[in-house]
Amino acid sequence: MPVTTEIKKMNRHEDSLDKPFVLVFDVNETLIDIESLAPLFQKLFGDGKVLRDWFNQLILYSNTVTLSGLYTNFFSLGQGVLEMLGKIHGVPVKPPDVEELRISMLTMKPHPDSAPGLAMLKNAGFRMVTCTNSPPNPSGNSPLEHAGLAHFFEHQFSVDHVRAFKPSRDVYHMVAQQLAVPPAACCMVAAHVWDTIGAQGAGFAAALVARPGNAPLTIKDLPQPQVVAPDLPAVATKLIKMWRS
Repeated sequence: MPVTTEIKKMNRHEDSLDKPFVLVFDVNETLIDIESLAPLFQKLFGDGKVLRDWFNQLILYSNTVTLSGLYTNFFSLGQGVLEMLGKIHGVPVKPPDVEELRISMLTMKPHPDSAPGLAMLKNAGFRMVTCTNSPPNPSGNSPLEHAGLAHFFEHQFSVDHVRAFKPSRDVYHMVAQQLAVPPAACCMVAAHVWDTIGAQGAGFAAALVARPGNAPLTIKDLPQPQVVAPDLPAVATKLIKMWRS
C-alpha cells in the first residue's frame, strides 16, 4: 500500500529527529528459536536438520504466494510445506504431525539473549514493536507471549493485516502507518537479510542479528544494515551508541 498522509502526522519533536527511534523486530529466529521445532523433524525424518530445509521452503513459498497476489496464513503454509517435504522424502506425515507443528510454532522458546538485549533497548528509550509473518492467534497467546517477551513491546503487528508476507513493501509501510511515523523513523531488527533488505527498500534503517546460519549479503548494489552483530545484546550496544547517546 502507498504511504498515506497519516504517516506524516507525528509529534513535531520526533519529526525533528534525524535518527530512527522505533525498533521493529522480526520474531521467528530473531527473538524466538526455531530450533525448538527440531525434535519433530528428528522424529519424522530421522534428521533434525530437515528443519532448515522446511524453513527455507516456507520462506520461498511465502514469497511465491505474495508475488502471485495470493494469500494463506503462515502457519497453514508451514503445515503444507511439512506435508510436501514428507512426499519428497517418502515419509508419511499424518494429521497429528501437522497439528503438532502448528502447536510447536505457537510455543517456541526465546533465545537466551533476547530478554537481556530487549531490556537494554527498552531502558535506552527506544519505542519497540514486532512485525511477524505469523498470524494472530485469536484463541490464545501469540508466540511472543508464549516466549515471555511480549511485555517489551507496545504492539505486535502481523502481515495477516495486509495479506502479504515480508519482504513486501506493503508490510513495512503498514507498520509505519499504524504507528503514525514516517518509515525513516523505523529500524528493522531481524536475523534474516531478506527482511532487512525489504525494510530498507521501504525506507527503514536495519540491524542484522547474525545468528548461526545467517550472515550479511555484501553485494554493492544492495543496501547493507547499519548494524551487524552476532547476538541481540551486541546489536543493542551498537544501536544505543549510534542513536541514543
